[in-house]
Amino acid sequence: MTHLVFIDDVDMRYGGADGTLAVSGLTMRVEKGDFAAVVGPSGCGKSTLMKLVTGLHIPQAGTVIVAGQHVTKPVSIVGMAFQNPTMLPWRTTLENILLPLEIVEKHRHRLRAHRKDYVAQAENLLELVGLKGFGAKYPWQLSGGMQQRANLCRALIHQPDLLMLDEPFGALDAFTREELWCVIRDLHAAQGVTIILVTHDLREASFLADKIFVMSARPGRIVREHRVPFARPRDLDLMYEKEFNDLVHQLHGEIATARMAA
Repeated sequence: MTHLVFIDDVDMRYGGADGTLAVSGLTMRVEKGDFAAVVGPSGCGKSTLMKLVTGLHIPQAGTVIVAGQHVTKPVSIVGMAFQNPTMLPWRTTLENILLPLEIVEKHRHRLRAHRKDYVAQAENLLELVGLKGFGAKYPWQLSGGMQQRANLCRALIHQPDLLMLDEPFGALDAFTREELWCVIRDLHAAQGVTIILVTHDLREASFLADKIFVMSARPGRIVREHRVPFARPRDLDLMYEKEFNDLVHQLHGEIATARMAA
């Protein structure tokens, strides 16, 4: 398999030479098509890792390579979804989803001439996430869960090779969260996109991911990598099985140990 994300011995410090060391000796590999999750104590550098992969931060030491290219600027092949969907209230759901096409260079020049094709692509994504027919609605007409579904569509509309998810379901109730786990599970299966999920929810990581990276307390580094043993496709009933709960408890113990070592 080919490494889509290659991070090797990376140090990232905020605030100059005497500032806060956020990650140190950070090393991880994510293969093309993988679904990877990153977990760890609060403040361990999970968000810094996201910014390093997307090129929003350039490390002081070490190497970050995405899709075969050394990262020295923001990476255009990445789609991102965060806990807050941040939909523009004056644009319809469809118009919000099309927004990245106005920004990503290779699509921006084609948008006007090929708008009909892009709209069809957006409507297909809406159907995939269970929002068929909601493209004309405004964000304030959608529930939080529906906005997050649309947010996933927006992150995927420019056909990224890599989808970065930063606590995307953390603000939702338990039932809506589990519904969206199934949505992202199905999107991963249908689209084949590589996904890196940053989450505090160990059940979420264990249900969705192929591999789980456990980070130490700050300065963050990877202290353990788990290969998730559960076959796909996965059903929510998996969470009631002993092997699943054993994995969750093991992750919990590793993070507790990392916190005490801080």
